[in-house]
Amino acid sequence: MFRHIYISLLFLVVSILNLSAQEVLVGATDTERYMPLLEGKRVAVLANHTAMYSANEHLVDMLHREGVNLVGIFAPEHGFRGKVEAGLKVANSVDEATGVAILSLYNGNTQRPSDEVMRSFDVLIVDMQDVGLRFYTYYISMLRMIDASADFGVKVVILDRPNPNGHYVDGPILDMRYKSGVGWLPIPVVHGLTMGEIALMAIGEGWSKAADIEVVKCRNYDHQTHYTLPIAPSPNLPTLHSIYLYPSTCLFEGTVVSMGRGTDAPFEVYGHPAMEGREFSFVPQPNAGSKNPPHCGELCYGVDLRSVAEEDIWHKGLNLEYVVDAYRDLDMGDEFFTPMFEKLIGVDYVRRMIIEGQSAEEIEKMWQSELEEYKTLRRRYLIYNE
Repeated sequence: MFRHIYISLLFLVVSILNLSAQEVLVGATDTERYMPLLEGKRVAVLANHTAMYSANEHLVDMLHREGVNLVGIFAPEHGFRGKVEAGLKVANSVDEATGVAILSLYNGNTQRPSDEVMRSFDVLIVDMQDVGLRFYTYYISMLRMIDASADFGVKVVILDRPNPNGHYVDGPILDMRYKSGVGWLPIPVVHGLTMGEIALMAIGEGWSKAADIEVVKCRNYDHQTHYTLPIAPSPNLPTLHSIYLYPSTCLFEGTVVSMGRGTDAPFEVYGHPAMEGREFSFVPQPNAGSKNPPHCGELCYGVDLRSVAEEDIWHKGLNLEYVVDAYRDLDMGDEFFTPMFEKLIGVDYVRRMIIEGQSAEEIEKMWQSELEEYKTLRRRYLIYNE
């Protein structure tokens, strides 16, 4: 009996030690790789609140502490501190902790720095936690800065982070007629790449200019690693569950249906005042993540997805069933959709097929062949095992 207990405890200890040894280490922790590249250089950083060097210290604070010549911080959507509502302009400011100027790349203007600013630094460090979706805008800010860096001979160092949706790819390839600020490259909705990998693909395929880039890899990570984000990447993705549902429920941004902004479960619920007969209901209200959410103050009836198992979400992938369900319930025809829908889904046939009464399964079959071609392309640029 005691021998069995001893063996069980031994296996437990070994398991704990193995888990500890396999802890994912993000690119920012590998200072031996990138700090030598910064010596004697003027350095700018494209980062936000997720760029943590350690549990208690931001990358910018660490670089400042180590005496790196920081000349500027570039902020993407949601701002340097990650608190600005989606889609709103982000103003220039100054980082109080370091005194370094913060220059917004999401200010409604050119969304790339002036020539004068680009001449003011030699190296650009990129560190932002992405969630692996074509319509999540951090990678677009990075690619714009890569193009600018190529024009001015600036070296780009990407401190990579895991992709929480990196274990699969799904969705139609973007028809470039719908290229926009929420879709920049001819890739599927769920692209299965880290920020470093998508930069390599964009340059390798000629979608971005050939800048001098270096990717500092994550350690102990591959594309089957289920990585738990230590910090919410944006105000309306507060949980890992919401991040897993986001590929499917974000499509409601292109419809009349509420996707839960203004509630404590954004992208985990959906509903509309006219979807009566549903047991679940919610009332969107202004909050920190949404000052004026869709159907603000109205009683919405709909569906609560918080109990859906994560394994089921992974198995389904990009799931059109939610949009089809709401469309059939409301029976509004084309008025159900807004022009944003095509920008998000990336093609015109999905709206058309939903209106024609096709099922989610039938529509999803439409993109499978091009998705297989993309998977072959993707393998050329993977720096982590599948």
